[in-house]
Amino acid sequence: MKDFDYIIIGGGCAGLSLAYELEISDKLKNKSLAIIEPRDEYKRDKTWSFWKVFPHNFDDCVKKSWDNFSINIPNDTKFIDCKLTPYQSIDTGKFYDKILSKLKLNENIKFFKNINDIELSNSIIFNSVPNFENKPNNLWQHFCGVEIETEKDFFDDQIFNLMDFACDQKNEVHFFYTLPFSKKSALVETTWISNLSNENIKDYDNQIDQYLKNHLNIRNYKINFKEEGSIPLFRNKNLKKLNEIYIGSAGDMTRLSTGYTFLNIQEHSKYIAENIDNISKAKLFKIKKKYDFLDNIFLKVLRNNSSDMGEIFFKMFNSSPKTAINFLSNKSNFLEDLEIILKMPKWKFLKELF
Repeated sequence: MKDFDYIIIGGGCAGLSLAYELEISDKLKNKSLAIIEPRDEYKRDKTWSFWKVFPHNFDDCVKKSWDNFSINIPNDTKFIDCKLTPYQSIDTGKFYDKILSKLKLNENIKFFKNINDIELSNSIIFNSVPNFENKPNNLWQHFCGVEIETEKDFFDDQIFNLMDFACDQKNEVHFFYTLPFSKKSALVETTWISNLSNENIKDYDNQIDQYLKNHLNIRNYKINFKEEGSIPLFRNKNLKKLNEIYIGSAGDMTRLSTGYTFLNIQEHSKYIAENIDNISKAKLFKIKKKYDFLDNIFLKVLRNNSSDMGEIFFKMFNSSPKTAINFLSNKSNFLEDLEIILKMPKWKFLKELF
């Protein structure tokens, strides 16, 4: 079996982002890379969205960008300007095409479907396959979304809806998320924050259909795309191994309170590329500890006060848009953190702190 200098296990967002960063940084001119990925073909399969708080490599893969968004609770709506950090949604089909066309030009990069086809012992391994221990009380953000097309112009495609809590909560945390890509098309997603054992909230198709008909008053539409997934809102339990580095969700690149991962992956990939020559000894790249600390308190509040979470998210945006977005994107300073904390219901959070 052939030896490789580097091996990436998992050719999804994290694995391909890292491979692309290594390639464009000229780190693979004299090095070999194997990517282990079982899928037969790459096609659009996910929607990755985020506020653009720093430059990244994939502006040409953005399906749509918005400068304004809204958040709803029953009987109230906020409209928020985010021109300084527009919200972007990546077309994963374009993302895959861009990276794969670049990687194919380098003969030192090979794809394999089975990890048993290559030798692992002499390589530096970047592993994006998580090993989550799904305990009964673990919280997940689980969702289902459809991209619909209407017969007539319906959507205002200059503004997206981040969270609409004006829906049945069923003693959990539930909201809808709408990204209008044009006046006739939008991704509409039902999102829950709960453990995965509650089967009573997984009738996703019916939830979306009822929301479209009863909340948006859309009755005639066709579905062009569907996605479904779950994001762990807890940390991965990885066994530390010599010369193996975890990336993506497996490497704790998911923000626990939001599920946002894409830009964290891009930062991590850049860090690895910059330190690749000594990566086994380099300092481990992590989301700042303060965010895990604050997020864990937030998730305790969520677990014990699910009916109040719409109000709590709503209050977060009583702070300035810049402050809220920086906080949700891991870019807030101490004063911005303090501003967010002061907007929260203090007794609920203090109770969970102790």
